[in-house]
Amino acid sequence: MKKYLLLFAFAGLALTSCEDDDVQHFEMDMLKGEWKVSKAEIISGADNKTVISTDTPTGCNAKSTTEFRIDFYAAYTAVTGVGATCTSSKTEGTYTYDAETKELVIKYNNDTARKYKVVILSSSELRLMEMFDSIDYDGDTVIDYTFINYVR
Repeated sequence: MKKYLLLFAFAGLALTSCEDDDVQHFEMDMLKGEWKVSKAEIISGADNKTVISTDTPTGCNAKSTTEFRIDFYAAYTAVTGVGATCTSSKTEGTYTYDAETKELVIKYNNDTARKYKVVILSSSELRLMEMFDSIDYDGDTVIDYTFINYVR
């Protein structure tokens, strides 16, 4: 009887420990691919609702992409220019993602690591909250946060 009880305990432990890995792989699979910024918003830290400002990419800048792969590779392709004359430059690096804490840390080559909180992650939408360089934009002495919305 003790052997069966011990067997069930180990089986339960094994199934529980694999669950986090499955969630991690599932979310990384949704994260992979190319994303384009649809808008960036600065939200008041006082109520976490009030939009202080919104920036929507236009022109060449709207063609910029961020790419994630499941091998922890990250790349940002910046597209700049005026009118139909666009040029691009690519910056590569790595990232880490913790499905439990929803923490995404991107480290591009020759840059510092930047931490984000994943607010929304679906097959077509990604919303990140910047966890670095936050300041008080509206003068109420409360730190405000930048949220970046991506679409495929």
